[in-house]
Amino acid sequence: GAQIIDLMMLVIDVTKGMQTQSAECLVIGQIACQKMVVVLNKIDLLPEGKRQSAIEKMTKKMQKTLENTKFSGCPIVAVAAKPGGPEAPESENPLGVSELIEVLKSQAYLPSRDPSGHFLMAVDHCFSIKGQGTVMTGTILSGSVSLGDNVEIPALKVTKKVKSMQMFHTPVTHAMQGDRVGVCVTQFDPKLLERGLICTPDSLHTIHAAIISLKKIQYFRGALQTKAKFHITVGHETVMGRVMFFSPAPADFNEEIQENVFDFEKDYLYQEEYLSKDSVSSEENKENDQAGEVQLPKQQWALLEFEKPVTCPKLCLVIGSKLDTDIHANTCRLAFHGVLLQGMEDKNYAETFLPKLKVYKQKHKEGQVERVMDDYSVIGRSLFKKETNIQIFVGLKVKLSTGEDGIIDGGFGQSGKFKIRIPDGLKPDTKMLLTAASKKKSKGGKGDMTKEDESSKNDSAQSVTISLIFKRYVFDTQKKMIQS
Repeated sequence: GAQIIDLMMLVIDVTKGMQTQSAECLVIGQIACQKMVVVLNKIDLLPEGKRQSAIEKMTKKMQKTLENTKFSGCPIVAVAAKPGGPEAPESENPLGVSELIEVLKSQAYLPSRDPSGHFLMAVDHCFSIKGQGTVMTGTILSGSVSLGDNVEIPALKVTKKVKSMQMFHTPVTHAMQGDRVGVCVTQFDPKLLERGLICTPDSLHTIHAAIISLKKIQYFRGALQTKAKFHITVGHETVMGRVMFFSPAPADFNEEIQENVFDFEKDYLYQEEYLSKDSVSSEENKENDQAGEVQLPKQQWALLEFEKPVTCPKLCLVIGSKLDTDIHANTCRLAFHGVLLQGMEDKNYAETFLPKLKVYKQKHKEGQVERVMDDYSVIGRSLFKKETNIQIFVGLKVKLSTGEDGIIDGGFGQSGKFKIRIPDGLKPDTKMLLTAASKKKSKGGKGDMTKEDESSKNDSAQSVTISLIFKRYVFDTQKKMIQS
């Protein structure tokens, strides 16, 4: 419903100020609306002597609150819509309402409207009129409609002909984007549709999952975690959905992203949670934090998987919330908002569609060199578990902490050890280091405790580590390991 508003009024109880629900309305306004007027209501509850100063104080407070929003500097008007409350006699005149009307007139504008493109209308009411048919009233979101056109009710897979139309009790033959209109069709049970969308036949799709570009709502406390469930609001529907977050590959963090398109050719990095200044879950961020610089990507995306299919247009607004949060808790329930870039219509999208989505996890394993075999090979340990099938890792590249590049050649014995081939040969220093370390081991520490401690310290300093880095695509059915 918020998507059809061109100018919003945020009504604040002057005796209470901003409350949780007012803050949520402000958040929705920032996402879905361009202009706002703040109305401070119930000024009759302020004692007359202190009324003016209390209004000024609340006006200042509201200006401060709106400072960092897109509504900074918007008009603030004080009124009492019904002095004395609901019980007061009708003769009581409202206070400040004529001033409010003047402000609304000054703020009102004609948005640019476009009749081209597919017809799409948000229906908010459906009822029957005896002898006429069923009337659906709502706002046209895009395109236009004329008498005699066929319109589809996509949620029900039903198509009907427009028999008559009215705008504000006046019959019309044509209506376009931005108009409020009642559309009359015949032989349709109004009980089947209370709210929803109607459109040009076959122009809307019912989807089971979607890729969205998104931004976290800054007032939402807590992390946005992959695999978490949110209430997903799309058009007139709110359904439960599970999310998986991903970002550009780190090399592309600063690259400008084209708006409203999703590139399936690119590689994307899987994220355990949405990256924001307050998410320091990854070790990298902790390190970067000490350097005082957290690198955040310019854009992030999510894969949304709906618990039940939704019908909506492409590029529509998506809002994710935690509506099961205690309503009395002073906290924002709206978590993120975004744009739907790609819907998945196939019920079996996990098999047919997701493999096209190149989201990968970076894997990093570390082991140690056990001993030298000859100038061109070493035996390694601690990289794999005993039961791992080392065969699937054969041919992957590794790097020694001393700088040599190696290739996993195969298993060695039964305990998860393995052989590494070093094509360019071991450096003399590395060979010395490793032979010294193995000699020390065979000798064992003699003498008193402190010396023994020293030698074990040196031992660990001299151990050469092996790094294996590869990536795995999350939706790759073969779970292949890939190295650049």
